[in-house]
Amino acid sequence: MSTAFEGDPRDEKSGNATWTLTVVSIATFMLMLDLTVSNVALPTIRKEFDSSFSSLQWILDAYALGLAAFLLAAGSLADRVGRKKVFDGGLVIFVLASLACGLAPTDTVLIVGRLVQGIGGGVLFAVGPALIGHEFRGSDRGKAFGVFGAVAGLAIAFGPLIGGFLTDTFSWRWIFLINVPLTVVALAIGFARMRESRSATPPPLDIAGMITFSTGLFFLVLGFLRGQADGWSSGRVLTCFSLAVALGVVFVVIQITRRDRAMFQLSLFRNTSFNGLSAVTALCAASTMAALFLMISYLQNVLGFSAFATGLRCLPLTLLLCVAAAAAGSLVTRVRPSILMGVSQLFIAAGLLCVLLIRTDTAWPVLVPAMLLVGLGMGLFNPVRAALSIAVTTPDKAGMASGVNETFQQVGLAVGIAAIGALFQNRVAADFVDSPTGRMLGDRSSEAGDAIAAGGVNAVADSVPEFIADTVREAALTAFVDGLHDVMLLSAIFAAASAVIAFVAIRRKDLDAAALTHPMIIRDETDPVEQIPLVDVEQRR
Repeated sequence: MSTAFEGDPRDEKSGNATWTLTVVSIATFMLMLDLTVSNVALPTIRKEFDSSFSSLQWILDAYALGLAAFLLAAGSLADRVGRKKVFDGGLVIFVLASLACGLAPTDTVLIVGRLVQGIGGGVLFAVGPALIGHEFRGSDRGKAFGVFGAVAGLAIAFGPLIGGFLTDTFSWRWIFLINVPLTVVALAIGFARMRESRSATPPPLDIAGMITFSTGLFFLVLGFLRGQADGWSSGRVLTCFSLAVALGVVFVVIQITRRDRAMFQLSLFRNTSFNGLSAVTALCAASTMAALFLMISYLQNVLGFSAFATGLRCLPLTLLLCVAAAAAGSLVTRVRPSILMGVSQLFIAAGLLCVLLIRTDTAWPVLVPAMLLVGLGMGLFNPVRAALSIAVTTPDKAGMASGVNETFQQVGLAVGIAAIGALFQNRVAADFVDSPTGRMLGDRSSEAGDAIAAGGVNAVADSVPEFIADTVREAALTAFVDGLHDVMLLSAIFAAASAVIAFVAIRRKDLDAAALTHPMIIRDETDPVEQIPLVDVEQRR
C-alpha cells in the first residue's frame, strides 16, 4: 500500500470538506452562542416564572454541566460507531432540547431542557473537530480550524447582543427556538454531503468512568447551588459534597485500574504544563463567566436597560475580544506561551478590579474600562488555550488532551457560576437583612434579600408602602453593589492566581513544537496521513 503524506493531492475532498466545515460551523455557532445568549434574557425569564436566584443559576449551569459531563464520552463513542452518526445524533438531541426550552411552561422544565441541550452540545463539540480533521489536509486544515475557532469566538462575543435583540423584538423563547431552523439546515446538509469516518482501532467505552465523573460533578454543583438556601452545614449540602468527593475517588481508581478504556489518560498529569493549563483554564472560566453573569444583571436589573440595550453596552467587550483573538492567533508561535497566557489573565484581573468603581449612583459608562480589559484578556486567552491544549502532549494523545482541557473549562464554568453566585447571594441577602431598612421589614427582610440578589431591586421597592419605597430601594441597591464588589474582588484574585500559575507552570520544554506551530491538527486513525509512525514524524521535523 502506498504511503500518503499530509497535503497529498491524490485524495481531493474539497466538496465534502467545504460542506463538512459548513455543518460543523453552524453547529458550533449554536452551541457556543447558547453559552452566553441566555444571560441577557434571565431577568425576563425571572419575571415570567418568578424564578429564584438558584433557578437562574441552574439555567446557566445545567447547560455547562451537560457539556462537561459528555465531552470525552461522546468522542470515544464517535470513534467506535462513526463520527457522522454520533454528530447527527448530537444535532437531533440539541434541536429537540432547544424546542423544549423554547416552549418550557416552567423554569424547572427549562432547566431540564438546558441540561439535555448541553449533552447534545457536548456531542457536537467533541466530534466536530474530528470531522474537520478527517476532511482537510496540509495548510487547508489549519485554515479550516481557523474558521472553526473564529465562528466559536463570534458566537461567544455577540451572544449578549443577539440574545438581547431576540428577547426585545420577539420573546426570550426565541433565543432557543432560533436553533430549530438552523439545526434542520445542518442536518439536511450533513445527510447529503458529510461522509462517515471512524477509528480503525476504536477504544472501548469507559461506561463506569463516565457515570462516576458525571454524577460526581452533578453533586458538586448541586452542593454549591443549595448552600445558600439550605445552609452550608446542612445535611443535604454536606451529603452532596461527600458524594462528589467519594465519586471523584472512585473515578480516579477506575482510571488507574482500567487503563485500556480510561476516559482520562492520567499519564497526562505528569506533564507540568498540562497541569498548569488545566488549572488556568478552570480558574479563568470560573472567574470570567460568573463576573459576566453579574455585570449583565447589574446593567439590566439595577440600571434598568432592556435586553437589547444591555447587549449594545457590552459591545466594548465583544468587539475587543474579537480583535484580540485575531491578533493572538498570529502571536502563538512568536511569543512565549506562558507570557501570552499570563498576561491575558492579568488583563482579566485588572478588568474585574475596575468593576469596583461602581457606586450606587454611577452610570453605565463606568463599566467600559472593565469591559475593555476583560475583553482584551479573554480574546488573548482563547486562541492560546486552544493551541496549548494540543501542544502539551504527543500527537497520538492530542485529542484526549484537548478533550480534558475543554472539560476543565466547562467544570470551571459550572462550579464558578454556582460558587461565586452563592457567595453573591449570601453577601447581598446578609447585607440587606443587617441594614436598618432590613430590620425594619422584620421577617420579610430575608425573602427580600434573596429577591434583590436575583435582580429584583426595583421589585422589592415596589412591593412596600410608597412612603418607605425610596428607603428600601436605596438599601437594596447598596446591598447589591456591595455584594458585587465582594465577588468581583474574589474573581480578580482567581484571575491573578491563574496568571501566576501560567507564568510558573507553562514551560516551553513540555510542549510539542510542531503541534504548537499547527495547533489544531486532529489525529484520525482511518486516515493514512495520520498513520505515519511517530518516529517518522519526529524525523520529518
